[in-house]
Amino acid sequence: MLGVLCYLRRPGETLMIHRRREPGDTRPGRWNTLGGKMEPGETPEECAVREVREESGLLASAPRMRGVITFPGFGGEQDWLVFVFTCVEFSGRLNKTCPEGSLHWVENDRIPELNLWEGDRVFMRWLDSDAFWSAKFTYGPEGLESHSVVFHR
Repeated sequence: MLGVLCYLRRPGETLMIHRRREPGDTRPGRWNTLGGKMEPGETPEECAVREVREESGLLASAPRMRGVITFPGFGGEQDWLVFVFTCVEFSGRLNKTCPEGSLHWVENDRIPELNLWEGDRVFMRWLDSDAFWSAKFTYGPEGLESHSVVFHR
């Protein structure tokens, strides 16, 4: 499965989604960023722009790919390959509602306090790296089991 994550950022803040608690949701109550599955024929950049628009109402301009993550057998499913972007150029008006949950601008220094996936706490530190990175995060029934990363300078 191919997907994207796109962290919209403005000075000192990042746009985050507080996911609703819904039946069958594998991430209830967790905080995440904008993103989702790639559609057939879509580039990662096109997917990032589409997902940002669908979930936030904002139009992302020039998302910057920061890294790629492999999630082997994520959630007991098939492997995921996720392209990770940041974006500081966007326009439009933020939606009051989001199909995934509620949208919030969160101060960057408060993000580690949120109910995040364990791996997000690790790779979010790399979002401002000058190096492109390739990582693998392996989750099991109890959470994050291992991770590895290669930085390409």
